[in-house]
Amino acid sequence: MDHKKVIPLEDRIPKLRIQRKQRSNRRLVFYLSFFFLLLLTVVYFQSPLSDVKNIQIEGNRYVSDEKIINVSGLNERTSFWGVNKQLIVGKLTSLQEISEVTVERVFPNTLQVKIKELSRVAYLEVEGKYYPILESGNILDEDSSMQRFPIDAPLLIGWSTDQELAEMAAELSNLPESLINRISEIYFTPVLEDPLRITLYMNDGFEVSSTIRHFSEKIRPYQAIVKELDPNIKGIIHMKMNPYFEQFDNEEEEEIESEG
Repeated sequence: MDHKKVIPLEDRIPKLRIQRKQRSNRRLVFYLSFFFLLLLTVVYFQSPLSDVKNIQIEGNRYVSDEKIINVSGLNERTSFWGVNKQLIVGKLTSLQEISEVTVERVFPNTLQVKIKELSRVAYLEVEGKYYPILESGNILDEDSSMQRFPIDAPLLIGWSTDQELAEMAAELSNLPESLINRISEIYFTPVLEDPLRITLYMNDGFEVSSTIRHFSEKIRPYQAIVKELDPNIKGIIHMKMNPYFEQFDNEEEEEIESEG
């Protein structure tokens, strides 16, 4: 016959009281913790602690940090959690120079604004000022013009019509950077048989005659062609249909040098 240990009720009551008290204490700790967490959250959102303290601008080369911050409307009173990312992106992409924007929060109070700018494929020379031309074909206004000679993209001289400029900008945007960097100046030199003719002066001393239409395809063999040429022989590289080199005769060369 099994003998089971019987615990009197009066012995169990203290243990039940202790367990009940422990549960009450845990419940009290939970409510107090929740209350203080809620209080801290309210204090945080109502205090300057939740305001943006740092604005990090990345990826911009031509558009200044100051302009980006002013256009975005961000300042040190902007709520860190109340930032409207879509609104900021919309404001900044309204600038002609900017193509993409991303805005990220970095806890506790930093905003990262990452910028992607449109490339400057050329500069238009007008009365001694140089106006940037973007890969979109847009020409920036007076505020973005430069007084000094640009060296980061070709200079366009003698251009007057927007249609040809836009088409030229589109062609330049399709060129690799290594080839863009070899072009110094591009003149618009139309003739009756080719109203889109252009003349290029290259940084390595060669002169090129081509046309706007499909220019990016026509100029691609340039580097391979100049490797076969003597840099001391003056002439012009024709790059329209089948590329070929035409040497200047002595009289023409002397005339060009005297004009220079």
